[in-house]
Amino acid sequence: MPNKPLSIGQVSQAARVKVETIRYYEKAGLLPDPPRSVGGHRLYPGTLVKRLFFIRRSRELGFTLTAVCALLGLVDGGSDTCAEVRAITLAHANEIKRKIADLERLETALRTMAATCDDRSVPACPIVDVLFDTSH
Repeated sequence: MPNKPLSIGQVSQAARVKVETIRYYEKAGLLPDPPRSVGGHRLYPGTLVKRLFFIRRSRELGFTLTAVCALLGLVDGGSDTCAEVRAITLAHANEIKRKIADLERLETALRTMAATCDDRSVPACPIVDVLFDTSH
């Protein structure tokens, strides 16, 4: 996308993110403050769309805002190195592995609960009983 000034709506549409998301990322420090027109309207560079795609994709992959900020530090020519980005990525991969293990334990627990079902009516359903149990 050319680097001509865009309105926030145009950036939103091009990057396929909501206007509120753009404002949130600005407040979080992931996007630079845009210059303003004489009338006070924000004028976003067209290159911001690519940055928003990067942020959105990183978030889809589960990176935290802090991690995205560190990754952007490398892109922006900051002090971060590829080794630091690798460390962030490996830490995230380890977190995903931990979540997968948690989800596998949850799956086992749910299957165990489902195995107790004998097609009784809902008020006597053992699965519902477990979900209502306040002892945990």
